[in-house]
Amino acid sequence: MLAPADEAELAGLVSEAYAAGEPLLVQGAGTKLGMLRPVQAGRTLTTRNLTGVTLYSPSELVFSARAGTPLAEVERTLAERGQQLIAEPPDLSALLGSAGAQTFGGIVATNLSGPRRIAWGAMRDHVIGLRAVDGAGQVIRSGGRVLKNVTGLDLCKLLAGSHGTLGVITEVTVKVLPAPEASGSLLLRGLSSPAGVAALSAALGSPYGVSGAAYLPEGLAGAGPGTATLIRIEEFAPSVAYRLGRLRADLAGHGAAELLDDAQGRAAWTAIRHARVLSAAPEDAVWRASVRPSRGAAVLAAAEAAGARGYLDWGGGLVMLAGPATEAAHRAVTQAVARAGGVWTVMRAPEPLRAAIDVVPPEAPALRRIGVRVKAAMDPKGILNPGRIFAGS
Repeated sequence: MLAPADEAELAGLVSEAYAAGEPLLVQGAGTKLGMLRPVQAGRTLTTRNLTGVTLYSPSELVFSARAGTPLAEVERTLAERGQQLIAEPPDLSALLGSAGAQTFGGIVATNLSGPRRIAWGAMRDHVIGLRAVDGAGQVIRSGGRVLKNVTGLDLCKLLAGSHGTLGVITEVTVKVLPAPEASGSLLLRGLSSPAGVAALSAALGSPYGVSGAAYLPEGLAGAGPGTATLIRIEEFAPSVAYRLGRLRADLAGHGAAELLDDAQGRAAWTAIRHARVLSAAPEDAVWRASVRPSRGAAVLAAAEAAGARGYLDWGGGLVMLAGPATEAAHRAVTQAVARAGGVWTVMRAPEPLRAAIDVVPPEAPALRRIGVRVKAAMDPKGILNPGRIFAGS
């Protein structure tokens, strides 16, 4: 285990591995090792010692921290000044069966976002600058520490979601926003998944600023009796109360909407954010699919027919599924997503299965050629998390 104390030491270790052609397993705290394909590497490089806030300007809505800083520490620091990470990143430790505190850099490297993504965008959309070490041991910088900058190529978007295959992120700068004063939720019970998605679509198309839109089938943890269609609005307390009342009236054609109190609503959205409603068994595989919201219900139905179970977030555009860890179930889920024109990720599965199957959709040939050239430029000898996303690369 290589645990450098600073960026310079990390760059030196990567440079040595590059010279020797030695593969490295790159991780933060290791909470997401169960995602995607297993990496075959003799040594592990962790950023867990690269911690600490390096810049925080609440008035400018800009925050920077080293990659190994625990996400909980980041959120606590922001909360002390009444601010928050915009993308509401989830903690999937329970779902992935991992322990430890996930890191700031790990959330950016995996581009994980919570329910608020439907209104405010993904984690990568709020990264305005970062520092990283490429596969040859060179320190690279992209973006800056101000909201409006045109500093070099936008490598921020490239590295966010690259799972450590293009570079080792050492520091991240993000835009933040004030946390809402109040949060309110509406609950419609007993709707079918197509009817639930229709209600969510109507809510998202309204002028009331919906920041959460999810559908939980009957039997999922937290769903209660029957199915649960949940809609959230966040803002100043008087505005939330007014908009919830108006939206409740507008949705009358979809069913009677129940107003949740603050504690109930926050508990429900916390469970959805962290995928705790899925209650995946230890032996299950877990898939995460992104489709057009109008196709989410069809994917959920097809997955349920194959023995899986799941729920919808992002107005139907995010489908979280758990089911048998078999190649047959994997084919059924991925084919359903493909028919819907979406993409999927294997979030968790036994290592032998993850090594034998595609964990993301195969790329089109033209896109694949671009990906190979980018990988060659960023990691010439392919030593960073080899095979993590695609076999042999």
